[in-house]
Amino acid sequence: MANQSSKTINVGLFATCLVDLFRPTVGFAAARLIEDAGGTVHVPEQTCCGQPAYNSGDNRNARAIARSVIESFENFDYVVVPSGSCGGMIATHYPELFSDDPEWGGRARALAAKTFELTTFLADVMKTTTSRAVYDGTATYHDACAGLRELGVRDQPRELLAAVEKLDVVEMAETEACCGFGGTFCVKYGEISTDIVSRKTANVVRTGADLLLAGDLGCLLNIAGRLKREGSSVQVRHVAEVLAGMTDDVPAIGEGGENGESRESGGV
Repeated sequence: MANQSSKTINVGLFATCLVDLFRPTVGFAAARLIEDAGGTVHVPEQTCCGQPAYNSGDNRNARAIARSVIESFENFDYVVVPSGSCGGMIATHYPELFSDDPEWGGRARALAAKTFELTTFLADVMKTTTSRAVYDGTATYHDACAGLRELGVRDQPRELLAAVEKLDVVEMAETEACCGFGGTFCVKYGEISTDIVSRKTANVVRTGADLLLAGDLGCLLNIAGRLKREGSSVQVRHVAEVLAGMTDDVPAIGEGGENGESRESGGV
């Protein structure tokens, strides 16, 4: 699985707030996958990507946060994010935030050009084609909105999962439909969010899969919460946990255990 390049590839891992607060295993899994692919992982001091402020129209604070992220990560060869949502914020919206600032605009564009969602980095940049992971079961995959629409993340996770021994991946209906999370959307519009996520969980259950995977923890927390409220036995995990062979290290999302988790929204 390792990349054969002799040059040291220094990768800054942007872990994200949700991983830090709810699911640290995803960060460890991402680090293992990057190292297996031939990268050297660095985790500099970091905070939020600024997306909540940006989505709420608070560009002043979003810019302040973005400057901090740029300063922490701009000297690495690549920046890798186990989230299409946060990755999209850095790669797509940082340049927009500083479009009228020559200095910070240039630095934002430079960072954006080398920022990748995790599975895209592994499949498209490091050309990872094999896996040492084994998962004896059937999974279905949810295409999270930001990763899909802002970063083009679709085929990459499926290509990587195809190399996992014993794993069978089945597609659900409307896999590209939103899960209803949308950051603050699920708080502001709870009834609509619940309706959207209920359609998603129905499609998940219809596949007969025992495991739901995705690359965005916000979506996974939301879907896991709804599945549990509906009494479903379908497990929910971040794709990195399966790819890194770390499914035995921590219970599935919503099963309790890590950080006392069970705080999913599930259509609040």
